[in-house]
Amino acid sequence: MSNPYSTLLHNFKTHGQPRWSAASEEAVLEPYTYLLSNPGKDIRSTLIHAFNHWLQVPAEGIAVIQNAVEMLHTASLLIDDVEDSSDLRRGRQAAHLKYGPASTINAANYVYFSAMALIRSTGNAGVIAIYEEEILNLHRGQGLELFWRDGCCGRASGFVSPSEGEYLDMVNNKTGGLLRMAVRLMQALSPGDGPRHGHGYVPLANLVGILFQVRDDYMNLASPQYCREKGFCEDLTEGKFSFPIIHAIRESHPLSLRLREILISKTSDVAVKVEACEILRQVGSLEYTIRAVHQMDALCREEVATLGGNEELTAILNLLRIQGDGCEIKDTIAFAKKTLDKSKHGKVKH
Repeated sequence: MSNPYSTLLHNFKTHGQPRWSAASEEAVLEPYTYLLSNPGKDIRSTLIHAFNHWLQVPAEGIAVIQNAVEMLHTASLLIDDVEDSSDLRRGRQAAHLKYGPASTINAANYVYFSAMALIRSTGNAGVIAIYEEEILNLHRGQGLELFWRDGCCGRASGFVSPSEGEYLDMVNNKTGGLLRMAVRLMQALSPGDGPRHGHGYVPLANLVGILFQVRDDYMNLASPQYCREKGFCEDLTEGKFSFPIIHAIRESHPLSLRLREILISKTSDVAVKVEACEILRQVGSLEYTIRAVHQMDALCREEVATLGGNEELTAILNLLRIQGDGCEIKDTIAFAKKTLDKSKHGKVKH
């Protein structure tokens, strides 16, 4: 009697690699494809194009970098939403709630390695080392943020807030990592030698990444649009140490202790989160954050000028500039209170 598995062994010898169908690929990537079908502002591709004003990478190389960075960014959002227990992403149900955390995590990890394969396809000897270094940096930043949020509960010393400097170092790893990776890959693929391969572009990329995160921290608490897309003050529900929250907690203010209690509770209660926003306003943390954003923006513009000017990058900075002195928080609190009133009358469920 012939062995029923002899054909299996024959196929292994003939084909070498495991068989993989287009249908299987589609199934594994469903959570990723779902999020990709609801695109964001694609600001990273715009930034890459702006930096290419200086680095002059050929179109084929830029396409690879833009695609790889977009893949990594989308995959990281899938992981973020699982780790943060987020309900919404870009105004729609988060992928892990639709497909389950396990499939979502697997899809994200699969895309991380698919992006690495895409980068390897450039044939440049140095690109994989850049990818490895920056992926490690991304996970270092993400891991430290999670440790501050969750891991500190196991410390003998209990609740400990990071300093502003520690927070900015974390952001430089986490949020700044993808733009820094893109700029370093562009330098590797930029033709010729000379100033394009200097170190001036990476520090600017770092500062832009930090500016974006601190701005996002403010908008999460103060923008009605963010409320609609992500939920009201989602950073408070996550128990996240964001830039304004760190400032408020570390200030010697009578209300700082109450904010700390709210952050530890990871509340979804709209009324309690409105209270937290009022505390941030009274302590002056939102105004402090606005000043920091303006100061970082000014430094970015100075550095752009030092590097010879860049109209595209300046246009991006103009687009993202926050106007005013933080009064937008009043609109957000009003939006939240209106939502709370509807909830009390049974029209909205939270």
